[in-house]
Amino acid sequence: MKTIKLAHLYPKLLNIYGDIGNVITLKKRCEWRGIYLEINEINIGDLIPESDIYFIGGGQDKQQVEVAKELIKYKDFLQEQRDRMAVFLGICGGYQLFGHYYQPKDAEKIQGIGLLDAYTVAGDKRFIGNVTVKTEYVEPNTLVGFENHSGLTFLQGDTLPLGNVSVGFGNNGKDGTEGARYKNVFGTYLHGSFLPKNPHFADYLIELALGTKPDEITSDIEFKTHNSLINKKY
Repeated sequence: MKTIKLAHLYPKLLNIYGDIGNVITLKKRCEWRGIYLEINEINIGDLIPESDIYFIGGGQDKQQVEVAKELIKYKDFLQEQRDRMAVFLGICGGYQLFGHYYQPKDAEKIQGIGLLDAYTVAGDKRFIGNVTVKTEYVEPNTLVGFENHSGLTFLQGDTLPLGNVSVGFGNNGKDGTEGARYKNVFGTYLHGSFLPKNPHFADYLIELALGTKPDEITSDIEFKTHNSLINKKY
């Protein structure tokens, strides 16, 4: 049986809006293919092991500060993992920590680990609602989810967006982009959870982790859910 190792980073602090659903989706879609997903829950004080996939969810500023202090200890290690093409998925607050920093209002800058060439600053408006994103590298070429954030994320250098928004605000409400990707590192503001609504993206991550395309499985119900949310406004 093929095995994929997943490190779930700080789920006791960063698991807002059911972000655990992303891990459950990966687990089930691996099981259905006869692949064993070994899940290691990493909490404050735990060592981060070498893994095939690293997942981190979202949370409030207070939790981000605590996690950032822990993550910075592993900055070099995680950048090495990125460069050996390990898969990373960060949601909302976790996505922000994948960048260089997050600057809240009236508080100290929260340092990120620089997996993505991106930075985030607090905005004056909260972006809430359904989002539809058009992509160029997965099929079907849409991603859907629910955003709830006031941080404004800006991409630089070789870091590209997950796609362009047709509904919703995305990274910053200005440039029409949502999420980020560089090598096998992905970040997004899409909750709800993200992967259950986008089974094709879950399969894409599994493919990257395996280094080969996984067997096809029936996903009719999941894609009906996905399709029902395309271009659905809040």
